[in-house]
Amino acid sequence: MLKLSVISDEISQDFQRVVDVCGEYGVKLVEPRSVWDTPPPKLSLEQAARMKGLLDAAEMKVCCIASPFLKCDLGDPEQYEQHLGILRHCVELAHFFGCNIIRGFTFWKTGPAASVWQQLLDSYAEPIRICEQEDVYIGIENEASTHIATAAEAERMYRALNHPRVRAIWDPANEVFAEDGELPFPNAFERMKPWMIHVHIKDAVKDPSAPEGARCVPVGDGGYIDYPAQFQALIDMGYEGACSLETHWRPNAELDSDLLNRPGGAAFSEGGELASRICLEKILSILAGLKG
Repeated sequence: MLKLSVISDEISQDFQRVVDVCGEYGVKLVEPRSVWDTPPPKLSLEQAARMKGLLDAAEMKVCCIASPFLKCDLGDPEQYEQHLGILRHCVELAHFFGCNIIRGFTFWKTGPAASVWQQLLDSYAEPIRICEQEDVYIGIENEASTHIATAAEAERMYRALNHPRVRAIWDPANEVFAEDGELPFPNAFERMKPWMIHVHIKDAVKDPSAPEGARCVPVGDGGYIDYPAQFQALIDMGYEGACSLETHWRPNAELDSDLLNRPGGAAFSEGGELASRICLEKILSILAGLKG
């Protein structure tokens, strides 16, 4: 069976509440993003210790640090140095929680990735060195708001970097939001398979009336992302990583563009528990019908 996780602030800013809800659904892993209105780069070791106490009591673990690493402006030396500091702090958190994956991105999109290609590759030289030294992995997530927006671009980047410390975080809904995204499964999924270290679960449909050209829906309701087939493919390939629910859908209101691109905090979490409960129930129902 796949190992389910939840990105924490998709349920609540109250970490005890996150742990309690996960316990109701048998979810044993969590991916911290913002906790007590504090993003990972600003989480103190005292807060981390409080989190770990709650996790240990529930026999839960952390699977990935949902860092905003390199969600910043390409070519700005000051921002780059700040984000290297973010990476180092998130590595410290990863060691503390006993996990080895830190999420990373590819700077805010200002045009085609091809126009800044070598800059993107060069920007990962120091992060790779840090990961080698610290025995952790960067999971790069392709996202529409960043230079590497699609699975096709991500595949090209992984091949060009060609380093075992750089892996893929696969989120099929990101392909729906990307302007040039392809069919998430099986097309984009097959591109990601060789590098996949972590998976995010959210569902989305194209919607020209939405600010981002797409909108999130309860998992399994979109139809465009074939979640039963994708989950079965993960089982068949022997995927051993986690699958983190990143709900991004709210029952009573759409998240605005800023919250979609910079998720975190109380405004983001509002309505998240109900939405995540609905999605968890749908995910468990899908998984119950699969083989293996």
